[in-house]
Amino acid sequence: MLSIENLNLHYGHSQILHDISISAETGAVTCIMGANGVGKTSLLRAICGVHPRSGGDLSLDGRPLGQLPAHQLARMGIGYVPQGRDIFPLMTVLENLKTGFSCLPPSEHEIPGDIFELFPVLREMQHRRGGDLSGGQQQQLAIARALITRPRLLLLDEPTEGIQPNIIQHIGDVIRLLRDRGDMAIVLVEQYFDFAFDLADQFYVLRRGAVIADSSRENADRDELLRLVSV
Repeated sequence: MLSIENLNLHYGHSQILHDISISAETGAVTCIMGANGVGKTSLLRAICGVHPRSGGDLSLDGRPLGQLPAHQLARMGIGYVPQGRDIFPLMTVLENLKTGFSCLPPSEHEIPGDIFELFPVLREMQHRRGGDLSGGQQQQLAIARALITRPRLLLLDEPTEGIQPNIIQHIGDVIRLLRDRGDMAIVLVEQYFDFAFDLADQFYVLRRGAVIADSSRENADRDELLRLVSV
């Protein structure tokens, strides 16, 4: 679904990402790991067009993407759940969900029933303001909003950050269900090692903006991965 070759990214004169090459398969969770500040969030921002890359090639389902802006990439099927969630605090849960309609034709402006099946708390709180929700509830809202855009590629940036354990477990269950449906690729950036290791089918480790290791789940050495991301 996603193929990246030699991606580079700069902030001003500082190069943040160096010749990143990764791929993400449909029906699988691809996990980007590494310590804080190694470029994981920058990589997701480059994939979804929030920050333009300096070089390299991206393709989605075999189609080269060029340097398209974020709104066009969203309409092509790239869903992004940013670190910190970025929900609209003064809008209701329902209104937040409906912002996902902007990526869809008018005939598809409806909230799929499975959204509330995946996240029952959102049905109960759909008329409450987003800012009144707990951090875990806001994270569920942010994921649901991305799913409304009907993504073929779902980017998740630190979905467990600041979340209570029972909701972390629920989010993990949702990610497994989405993977097992087999109709989207999922790229997960995650600092919570056990959560990431239990979910991922493919691992990439970044250090100083470059890929230093990659492994399929079948070939992954848990202790070695933990050592690499702890340095």
